[in-house]
Amino acid sequence: MDKSDLKKEPPLRIATLLYNNILGTSATLPVEMLRTAEASARPKNQNTRKIEAFTLSIDEKFITSPSGFDIRPSAVINEEQNFDIINLPALWRNPRPALVKYKDYIPWIINQAANGALFVAVGTGVCFLAKAGLLDNQPATTHWHYFDQFHKDFPKVSLKRQYFITQAGNLYCAASVNAMAELMVHLSARLYGRDAAKQVERNFFHEIRSSFKPTSYFSDEVQQHPDEQVVQAQIWLEDNYSKSISINMVAKKFQFSTRNFNRRFKAALGETPLQYLQAVRLKNAGELLQKSNLTIYEIAAHSGYQDAASFSKIFSKHYAASPSKYRETVRAKLFSTH
Repeated sequence: MDKSDLKKEPPLRIATLLYNNILGTSATLPVEMLRTAEASARPKNQNTRKIEAFTLSIDEKFITSPSGFDIRPSAVINEEQNFDIINLPALWRNPRPALVKYKDYIPWIINQAANGALFVAVGTGVCFLAKAGLLDNQPATTHWHYFDQFHKDFPKVSLKRQYFITQAGNLYCAASVNAMAELMVHLSARLYGRDAAKQVERNFFHEIRSSFKPTSYFSDEVQQHPDEQVVQAQIWLEDNYSKSISINMVAKKFQFSTRNFNRRFKAALGETPLQYLQAVRLKNAGELLQKSNLTIYEIAAHSGYQDAASFSKIFSKHYAASPSKYRETVRAKLFSTH
């Protein structure tokens, strides 16, 4: 096949939000680690997603970190932007003043979340997700020094004091820079494969480490089973569910015949690849109906369905309620004062 026949993968757009008293390491390290993963994966796959990194603020002024380093934003936030990953760095000391000064971040964060962005929040940077209401009734963690203040300010958040890393859908929280580094290895594996993640480990960790999962809380982990090829297929389906997907194409991508792919997948998970993909899409749709103001048509498209009518039919069969009725019901529960 000629290289020109390959469909070029879109760039991986990463935004880091800037604010006063930012901890510089937590702002730069996520991008540095992902760039290492990209560089490791590219020789094996020239179509590897290229990283485009941006630093954003509410204006064009330099941000000065407590260490004395000046960081200049590359752009100002606006409603037209769309990012794949958004980094919310830690703040040095009390985060409350930053939440007031940078209040314009909140609606922007809500909009990016509704469009499917993945968030990495570190330490007190988690407060921005909590202030946006995205962590209501969701697991989260933050720096241990601010546990009590965080619980007081955001009582609806399910604070997991015993965990260094939490995940709820596309919302990842890390209690510290060290925990965030562990999390970035995990995300490197998801985005660029496990070989690339191992290269990241070799570059950023001097010791041989065990899995961080005992100190992590994942709300929807990939089910554990020994079939590595199926695990990689699961991860790919979870990262690409919004696209038009042919199971035959996925089988070929992971070097299976379609028949063998279906057999191996069902043996590992008890369901076919198509059933698994459908479940991932419907879960995403359910979260968007609850947390966003997107139209049914927009949610259908974002969840990988070609038209709203077929989406509504499948959704209604799965949830025993139409998308509009489901939205009405879950929002009534979410905002009820009783």
